[in-house]
Formats: sequence, structure tokens, C-alpha cells
Amino acid sequence: MKRRVRTARRARWHPASWPAWVGLGLLHLLARLPYPWLLRMGPWIGRLLWPLAGRRRRIAARNIALCLPELGAAAQQRLLRAQGHDMGLMLLEFALAWFGSDRAVAAVPVSFEGLDEVKSLLASGRGILFVGGHFSHLELAGRLLAQQIPLAGMYREHKDPVFEQAILQARLHYASAMFRRDELRPTLRHLKAGGTLWYAPDQDYRRGEHVFVPFFGVPAATLTATHQLARLSGAVVVGFFHQRLPEGGYHIRLAPPLADFPTDDPAVDTTRVNALLEAMVR
Repeated sequence: MKRRVRTARRARWHPASWPAWVGLGLLHLLARLPYPWLLRMGPWIGRLLWPLAGRRRRIAARNIALCLPELGAAAQQRLLRAQGHDMGLMLLEFALAWFGSDRAVAAVPVSFEGLDEVKSLLASGRGILFVGGHFSHLELAGRLLAQQIPLAGMYREHKDPVFEQAILQARLHYASAMFRRDELRPTLRHLKAGGTLWYAPDQDYRRGEHVFVPFFGVPAATLTATHQLARLSGAVVVGFFHQRLPEGGYHIRLAPPLADFPTDDPAVDTTRVNALLEAMVR
């Protein structure tokens, strides 16, 4: 363990980590800008970065074609360009979520739906598993919700040790706890004790238990962790919807708990979770 810690400390100052330090410095600077400035700057930054995101652009184009075939080619291209603009906003929203002051985040306009019901669930001592997707403003939505209720999160470790430590510390500023995706036992203890957990099952990590179930009508490898966490902890599953409004600000909707969940069939439950995520996208 000590050798691992020493290795991690040396890696922080290795020249390979210098770009991470520069990137973190820029994010800290951007987080100091007023929220209206970030909204205006985001699309311009996205226009600059999107042409450089060759692989992500190809993946986005493929996903749009698979999931929304009813759109014509022109409409799909417009949606793809909009995602490019959104990429810049995503960067600035990450900066604000991670490194913005409490005062700056409190100034962000946000409305909630279903918050009183969630508070009642928490008062009853029931654990809550918030299920959402990896949308561009997910970090900021999480911090906005954490202003209202205690909220823990689950994350995947970053390969760069500098970035990993900085982002974990930033998240722990507003999250009640953070669990690595392989920390099953402490995660279950947290939920059984009546805690909350934000979890996004919409990425295929090529590891862990998964099933092929429909997503926008296309069979997709989907983790069964939502089923497993709910079954082992007894937590209720609540959809965590969040939307960036055209005029700025956000609307967060906490859906009613999924009824009769979980069942004995992970494929059935995972299909329901995918349907929930699909509703969020639409």
C-alpha cells in the first residue's frame, strides 16, 4: 500500500501529468466567470473543439442514426451540430460544478419537480437509488440537487492521478460520499442506512454483469447493476431527469419510484431502466 501511494505521488509530478495541471488550472479560471458568461461562451468553445473530436463525432453520428432513424439526414446533421455546440457548454458546466463556489452555484436558476416526495422518502429511512444518464450537465445537476438533499455518487477512476485526485476532492465538497464502481459493500451499507446514491448505468464498461436489452429499439449491452443494487439494498429506484432550459438555468425532475422493482429477472428490470433512460433522452 505504501509503495502504491509513493508511486501515485511521483506520478503527480511526472511530465506526463503536466497537461492535467494545465487543464485543471483553466477549469478553475472558467469556474470564476458569472453563469451568464458561461452560457454565451459555451457554444463558441464547442464550435472550436467539435472539429477536433473526430472519434466522438463519429460515435455521436452513429448513435443518432441508430436511435433516431425517423429523422431525415438533414435533421440528424442539425442534431449532430447541436451536440458540438453542447460540448463547449459541457466543459463550462463541469468547471462550475467542480470548482465553482457555493455562492456561484446557488445563483444558477433551477426548478425542481418531485423534490418533496423524495424528501418524504428520505424521512422514512428508505435508501434511494437515483438513476440517470451521462448527459452533458450531469455534474452540475448533481451539485444543484445536493444543495437540497444529501447525495452520494458512484464514479469510475480516471487514468491520470492528478485529474483523479482533483475531481474526487471537488466532488466530495458537495457530495455526502463517493464510491468507486467496484466498492459494492460500502455502497450497499450506505443505501441500507437510508442514504442516497446517484448512478448512471448507460455506459458499457465491458466488465461486470450485463445483458443485451433494447435501447431505442436496438439491442445494447447494459449493466444490470441497477437491479443488483436495488435487490441487495432494498433501496427504491427514482429516475433523475435534468434539462438545460433554452433561456438558461435547469429543470430537475425526480420521477416517482419504479413500482414493483426489482423483480427476479435482471433482464426485465434492466429493460425498464433503459426505457427510463430513453424517456430522458426524448
